[in-house]
Amino acid sequence: KTIEFDEPVLIKQFISYAVGCMVGRYSLDVEGLVYAGGEFDSSKYKTFSADKDGIIPILSDDRFDDDITSRFREFVKVVFGEKNYSTNIDYIANVLGRKDDETAIECIRRYFLNDFYKDHVKMYKKRPIYWLYSSGKEKGFNAILYMHRYKKETISILRMDYLHKLQRSYDSDYETAERQEKSTSDSKQKIQLQKRMIYLKAVLQELKKYDELLRHYADKQVEIDLDDGIVVNYDKFKELLVKI
Repeated sequence: KTIEFDEPVLIKQFISYAVGCMVGRYSLDVEGLVYAGGEFDSSKYKTFSADKDGIIPILSDDRFDDDITSRFREFVKVVFGEKNYSTNIDYIANVLGRKDDETAIECIRRYFLNDFYKDHVKMYKKRPIYWLYSSGKEKGFNAILYMHRYKKETISILRMDYLHKLQRSYDSDYETAERQEKSTSDSKQKIQLQKRMIYLKAVLQELKKYDELLRHYADKQVEIDLDDGIVVNYDKFKELLVKI
């Protein structure tokens, strides 16, 4: 008898588990739930390391070593082996709905950027354990934080180690595009660079506003009490988080 299963559901569950391993909720070395508060023990994550601060950036391209797409690629290699990596990553992308003009990684990155959090919120019935910090509609800055690893210093870390680094990176991109636009005589390339500059300017403006919000929350050093439940704690950061 053939066993039927829903491939998209299983793949999304696998991705959710992978993210759980990234943030330290689960481990490839220990069965079941590994961390849900208390003292964090990094020694439990030898096969696939948990992120040092529980913050995982979700961006449209690689700008951090612990970007969610990069870490997912690493996870697939660790779980299924380097030899089968290409086959497995292609399979995952195809199940997620890969477009004709996309590479497998582009498809997976698009899923993380646009749909992963929606699926997570749905899976946890609007009680998400991973919180999506987002700068707004341009999606210039997005990062998942595992709520159980939140500390009163977390917003400062999010701001200083991630947002400010990203701002510097986008500033550099804008300066490069501006320099290239001024030097090129190719009208088609000039138009493309001008569009790129308009986009980068919008992103930088969004990040500047978000930085002001983060600074306000970082200064307050907001504390959470896990006993209060997800809704109460999520509401404390509602200006910083995606609305659920």
